[in-house]
Amino acid sequence: MKIAHIVSSFPPYYGGMGNVVFQTAEELKKRGHEVVVYTPQYLESKEIKGGEENQEEEHTPELQEQIDNVKRLTPSFQYGNAARLPQLYEELKGFDLVHFHYPFFGTAGIIKRWKKNNPQIPLVVTYHMDPRGLGWKGMLFKMYSKHYSNRVLAVADKIIASSFDYVNSSEVAQTVKDFPDKWVELPFGVDADRFRPRETPAQLLELYNLDPKIPIVLFVGGMDRAHYFKGIPILLEALSILKKQKTPVQALLVGDGELRKEFEFNVKIFGLSEYAKFAGYVSNDDLPYYYNAADIFVLPSIHQGEAFGMVLLEAMASGIPVLASNLPGVRTVAEDGGRVFATSNARDLAESIYGFFINDEDNQLMWREKVRKIVEEKYAWEPIVDKLEEIYNSLLK
Repeated sequence: MKIAHIVSSFPPYYGGMGNVVFQTAEELKKRGHEVVVYTPQYLESKEIKGGEENQEEEHTPELQEQIDNVKRLTPSFQYGNAARLPQLYEELKGFDLVHFHYPFFGTAGIIKRWKKNNPQIPLVVTYHMDPRGLGWKGMLFKMYSKHYSNRVLAVADKIIASSFDYVNSSEVAQTVKDFPDKWVELPFGVDADRFRPRETPAQLLELYNLDPKIPIVLFVGGMDRAHYFKGIPILLEALSILKKQKTPVQALLVGDGELRKEFEFNVKIFGLSEYAKFAGYVSNDDLPYYYNAADIFVLPSIHQGEAFGMVLLEAMASGIPVLASNLPGVRTVAEDGGRVFATSNARDLAESIYGFFINDEDNQLMWREKVRKIVEEKYAWEPIVDKLEEIYNSLLK
């Protein structure tokens, strides 16, 4: 089968959508399919360590030299992650199936028109998330979703959602009602070989002056304005509550961005220097060891800019239970591998952290074994791509 995947960003650039496509394409190629990924050749420099607006946080290996079958097209227009790729009209000739990853501003309209002119070629769309932003960008994204997203999805033969819990409360909920037979639930996966239980890295604990006898909470996420929704202030407030209660706990925050200095300043102001340590940017090779330094992982996101939470899967694959905001989509993963707490509620987060650590060691060991098993059974890439192949084959009959 000759398959085209179209995505707004792809390794070595940073972002969850690109990593999902990379892992999917690699698994499909192992099975003998010919896969070509189309993505913009961005005109502006983008760092792997940077954040992508409205992208789920995820950590891709340094793959610049390893990636093949990728065509980076020069956009006729580009703004941030929005890029118009008119060349796709010609590029998509000869494919058996086209798989489009949304959102992708600038190119979504091209795919819509291409499908109308090529109704015989199956079009699969994965709806990754609602586009979100601050200020005028947020208003623009909301208007676009309301008036245009549903039209793009309407021409698809199948639409994949990482969870129905998310899309049923998203900007495209009406499309789910209008075309129920088109929608399929298929979660994203994680590299369970790369993220796996390891021995606690003593060197990391020493590097950040972390006491192995005191519980360690881990956060991994962008600290730039594009990822303002990650909820770091909620985590810091929860740590402040735990400090007042004299609860021994340590937090290690991995990630970088222009907001990091503000967060570090707040830590000093609130006297949390012994409670919160900032690791900054961590290389993709080193990241798995950071998960193994932790006792629990926290994702305190504040709204539906967080659609799934790939970092939750990374933690669970590493044998680390998770605490996450009670958000659609996110809770689907977190309830498998831990617990949810009330969104934007620092006190509930503090109580959840405390509640986990008052359990005895046997119970914590049970959690570690449980979350790893869940990943192996539900979120490993091989069974996920099995289901994706079934979707493709059903459209080609």
